[in-house]
Order: sequence, then structure tokens, then C-alpha cells
Amino acid sequence: MVAAAPRRALAAGALGCAALLLLACGTGQNRASRAGPGTGTSPEHVFIVVEENADFARVIGSPSMPYLNGLAQQYGLATQFYANTHPSIGNYFMMTVGDTIANDDGYGKIVSTDNVVRRLIAAGKTWRSYAEDLPYVGYAGSGRRKYARKHNVIALLSDVVNDTAQRNNLVPFSQFAVDLAAGTLPNYSMLVPNLCNDAHDCPLSTADAWLKTNLEPLIASPTFQRDGLLIIAFDEAVSDSTKGGGRIAWVVVSPKAKRGYRSSTPYQHQSALRLSLKWLGVTAFPNAAADAPDMDEFFTPAPAGHRVAAPPAR
Repeated sequence: MVAAAPRRALAAGALGCAALLLLACGTGQNRASRAGPGTGTSPEHVFIVVEENADFARVIGSPSMPYLNGLAQQYGLATQFYANTHPSIGNYFMMTVGDTIANDDGYGKIVSTDNVVRRLIAAGKTWRSYAEDLPYVGYAGSGRRKYARKHNVIALLSDVVNDTAQRNNLVPFSQFAVDLAAGTLPNYSMLVPNLCNDAHDCPLSTADAWLKTNLEPLIASPTFQRDGLLIIAFDEAVSDSTKGGGRIAWVVVSPKAKRGYRSSTPYQHQSALRLSLKWLGVTAFPNAAADAPDMDEFFTPAPAGHRVAAPPAR
């Protein structure tokens, strides 16, 4: 009986050590939920820029867009990326909601379905939409001057417009340079050029110059070089409706991306939505993004649980 007490003490000590190890290391499931593509820990910064109305062949290889083509050659290019619909607004909704919602560019109803902002908030992540020509912080109204809400549909999400704190994450684009310089960028940034600088109303060369001016400092920054992911996509094609919205250019830039990589896997905007959340360690995805193919092939190595795309129809 006397020897039993030391044995019980040893057993209790062993259990205590095991508990401490679990607290220090976490379970395998928790580690997996924090991991971003190709990494052992969750990266912290995603940036998305959307350009307007151009077929893949008008963009890739075009002398009008030397900066974007340089990024495509240096980093990753999806050669079989297809928009979901025509006109623009349904594609912007697919990038943020995982559903086209509407095919009316004048659509102005509040959208209450699951969406990227809801998932970011639930995961404790921060976000901002930096929009050129936005009249003021928190503006969720329709277009003014060269600002188009149809290209910034985050301003139609119920999680944003019905919450003052979230609504104040709608900020003019001038705030982006301030946040970059101060090292206070949020986890998720939507960068919204105006109707000229996104090539909607102006030539591709104008859009390319805007990209170079605003993205070069971002890509060179310590913040981006540590854990950044930049997606540059066109919303829809013009003379093509394959898979709903036609073949478009889609470029990914990251220090964690494969260099000079070209993918022939078919993707659509819901896969980019899935990637943008997964990069930040978010594991629940809205609507069509829940079943969309992963885009992990652009990173080294692709993590376990990679969801592959279905082969293209013949």
C-alpha cells in the first residue's frame, strides 16, 4: 500500500506532461486548419485585383501589358481559367460569395447569403476594400465618378452594410499606400481600380501602368515577401462565353509560388475564392467555393487533401 502513492504520483505526472505537450503542440487537425497552401503555418496576407473585359489572347503576350506579362512569366499563370458568366457583376459575386447572384450590372439589393467577409470574421481575420474614387470611408452607395459598385460588390454584403465597424473597412484607395507604409495591412485586401484604371473605359496599357505603379511597392515590401499572395484576374472575356464567361487571364504572385509555372487545369472564380480563404487558414468556404477545385498546384508542395479539378469535357 505504501508503494502505491509514488506510482499514482508518477502516473499523474505523466498525464500532466502529456497535457502540456498537447497544449504546446496542438493536435494534427488544428495544425492542418492553420496551414496555408504549401506552408506549415498560416500566411497572413491576400491581395486581389480585378481587371475588366478582355479575352485571354488579348492580354497574355500583349505588348500593351508588359508588366502583367512579366509577372505571369515570373510566377504563375492559369492558362485555362474561365469566367462564370456575363456581364461583370456575377463574376465579382462569384469571387466573393461563391454564387453569381445576379446578371444585372445595376443590381443593388443587399446580399445576405454566405460570403467571404462572413468567413473572414468568423476566423478572426481582418479585411479592407481599397477602392479608387470611393467618395468616403464606409460609402456603400452606387457608383460615383469613376467608382463602380458593381466592381466592388463587397459593399452589397449584409455582413458589411449592416455593421458599422465592417462598413468602415470600405476605404478610398489612397489608404492602401498609407497602410502599406505603416505595416498595418489587413489579412485580406481587395484592391479596386476605377473604371479607367481597370481597363473598362481605358486601354489595357493604362491598366498595366496602374498595376506597375501600385503593385511594385507591394511585392517588394517585407510584408508581402514574408507571406503574401497576390491574385490578378480579369472578370470576363468579351468575345467568348466558354463555361459561361469565357477564357480569361489569371495570374498569381507570391514568394511561396512556383516560378515560371503554367497550369492547364480548368478553373473558375470560385476556385480563386477558395484559394484566397485557404491561404489565410480559413477552412469553411461559401457556396460554390466549398466544392471548387483547389489551386494548390501553383505552390510547393501541394498540401494533403488537395481537391483536383474534373477533366475538361471533350
